Amino acid sequence: MQDQKIPSSDSPKDLFIIGLVISMFSWGLSWTSGKILSEYAAPMNISLFRFALTFLSLLMLLLIIRQPLSIAKKGIGTLIIASLLMTLYSFLFFKGLSIGKAGAGGVLVTTFNPIVSYLIALLITKRLPGRNELIGLSIGIVACIILLRAWVKWDVILNPGNSYFISASIVWAILSLFTAKSSSFGSPVSFSLWLFGISALLMLFITNPSDNLTLLQHSDKVFWINMVFSATITTALATTFYFVATSTLGASKASSFIFLVPVSAALGSWIFLKEVPEKHTIAGGLLGIIAVYMLNKK
Repeated sequence: MQDQKIPSSDSPKDLFIIGLVISMFSWGLSWTSGKILSEYAAPMNISLFRFALTFLSLLMLLLIIRQPLSIAKKGIGTLIIASLLMTLYSFLFFKGLSIGKAGAGGVLVTTFNPIVSYLIALLITKRLPGRNELIGLSIGIVACIILLRAWVKWDVILNPGNSYFISASIVWAILSLFTAKSSSFGSPVSFSLWLFGISALLMLFITNPSDNLTLLQHSDKVFWINMVFSATITTALATTFYFVATSTLGASKASSFIFLVPVSAALGSWIFLKEVPEKHTIAGGLLGIIAVYMLNKK
């Protein structure tokens, strides 16, 4: 009797890993796109447009794939908290970009984020990190120190640009823990739909209508190209895929892939914004890639 070949259970995870890599490179380019958008209006006004367009993009996607739009009632509390966190993150993201560099900010946030996410996950589960996790986290911490050039000025973290970027990464790490529960309330894509819908409503209530109208009147082709990329490609598709991945791989594991974003963030800002990457940015980014490898090594 011949042994039957059992399909590998790792295949779906391999597909998620490939999808996460593509999503992370898309995220990296979003820092360049976000920098361009930040020059058009205040962070909250830009966030409103991005959330609204993301909501419409996800709605079209769900209708095309014929997925239910609703989520379980028990997930409403989680959804509201996640929406508040997403709104706060978007404000910090655009505010940081309005006063800082896209490449440096993208590298800093996406290197700092997985460390925070992993540490929070370890605290919640009350477990000690494994050998590879400990090595990966240690390398990640060193990467952050290099990126901040903390040895030159210890209070560099308090600089306006850095403080917004680091705050954004902490908020995102906490947000990841909530989105990791999305699959238990229905489709993660449906969860994302209402997350961005509620976030858009929040921004609508706290922004000045005349400012939103002014932005709409003065928007040009460059604005809409970057807005569509930021809302549809980066947020609706890549971010939603990330949320799906967190519910499958876990928040800490999925967040570790954010270490890959610095490469495309630095390249994108170099090519499109002429922000030449500095040596410490390159060194910190490379260490970040090594860190993500160690965090995911079995």
